[in-house]
Amino acid sequence: MATTIGTLLEWYGFILFSTMSALVLNRLFFPPGDPAAATLASFATFAVGFLVRPLGALVIGHYGDRLGRRRMLVITLVTVGLSSALMGALPTYATAGAWAPALLVVLRVIQGFGAGAEYAGASLTLAEFAPPERRGRYAAIPPAGATLGALLSAGVVAAVSTLPPDDFLDWGWRIPFLVTILVTATGFYIRMRVSESPVFEEAKREQGVARAPAVELVRGAPRTLFLGVVSSAGPNVAAYIPVVFALAYLTEQLGVSPTDTLVGALIYFAYSAAATPVAGALGDAVGRRIVLGGAMVCAAAFAFPFFWLLETRGAGYVWFAFGLSGLLLGAQLGAQAGFLADLFTTRTRFSGVALSREIAAALAGGTAPLIATALLQAAGGETWPVALYMALLLISALAVAPMHDRGRREQRWETRARP
Repeated sequence: MATTIGTLLEWYGFILFSTMSALVLNRLFFPPGDPAAATLASFATFAVGFLVRPLGALVIGHYGDRLGRRRMLVITLVTVGLSSALMGALPTYATAGAWAPALLVVLRVIQGFGAGAEYAGASLTLAEFAPPERRGRYAAIPPAGATLGALLSAGVVAAVSTLPPDDFLDWGWRIPFLVTILVTATGFYIRMRVSESPVFEEAKREQGVARAPAVELVRGAPRTLFLGVVSSAGPNVAAYIPVVFALAYLTEQLGVSPTDTLVGALIYFAYSAAATPVAGALGDAVGRRIVLGGAMVCAAAFAFPFFWLLETRGAGYVWFAFGLSGLLLGAQLGAQAGFLADLFTTRTRFSGVALSREIAAALAGGTAPLIATALLQAAGGETWPVALYMALLLISALAVAPMHDRGRREQRWETRARP
């Protein structure tokens, strides 16, 4: 519960922001006029939160490897939770002018900094508590919680969107942001009562902590870090094209009703949440590299059919497209959590997992909706360039191929770095 509630809150806030970017923020926080320009500006603000995440991974990962996992998870929880809640109290462009988008960007930066180590810290901490033969299924629990947070976010947005349009734009959109304060308080109470990771404590007693974990990582295992970043790029593209870009594409370009679109998002996250723990357990049985790489290949193959189904405008086809995409994303996230934890030694694990995920998130995740929108406009409304962009998942699958499932063979994780 302690590890999962933070990832739930992180993805609740991040997916909430992405959904609202497509539905509301582009209309309330930017100058009225050109809807396409406002959407691009909203997606750019969305991307800012990702650009700062590697900095959060570096700073919080550093202290996570030196001071312990638990303290940093409390910090990330509070940072993400409070910044998300304050977004619901911001004035709009009509009230505050240029101050409105500026304040939104500031809170997005703070949110991104905290999120830069939340997901990684939670999954690796639970992996360190787990029995060796069950690391994959334990490490997959926080990612499953993350998709549940995204599902909760989509559900809350769907609920408030049933308000009369004027009420929704006036005050209804604020409710999903403001309720994060309740989750933050609950998570803080739980995390303050959790003990430190036993694997971290053992490594600290035997060898001490790394003076500069990121430096030790770059010097001792640069190839592993590089492949960790590349292998993490694909799941980011697979996550944010459907739940950010596709939502705006369906409502603005294809004229699909917001209700059908949000139902598709709910299906997407529900299927992803169901697939994540299954993939984690399957990784323990057959190897996380096989499950992760296979899911990436399948997701790349589904890129073009995904948009073909959306272009039918039929609710059933749209929901099927989101459901299958959610399954494939859940398979990637479930296998990835234990896979990344296995790659790095205890002295540098927090930094290694966080940097692998968040550098990839900044390069491939936060920019994905912006790039997809630009590709759509450049192609005159044709989606094939966006589908081709999604097919870059194959590059991540190639990065996974030469790596090994070290955790499956070793009953005890290494504490000494190796390339």
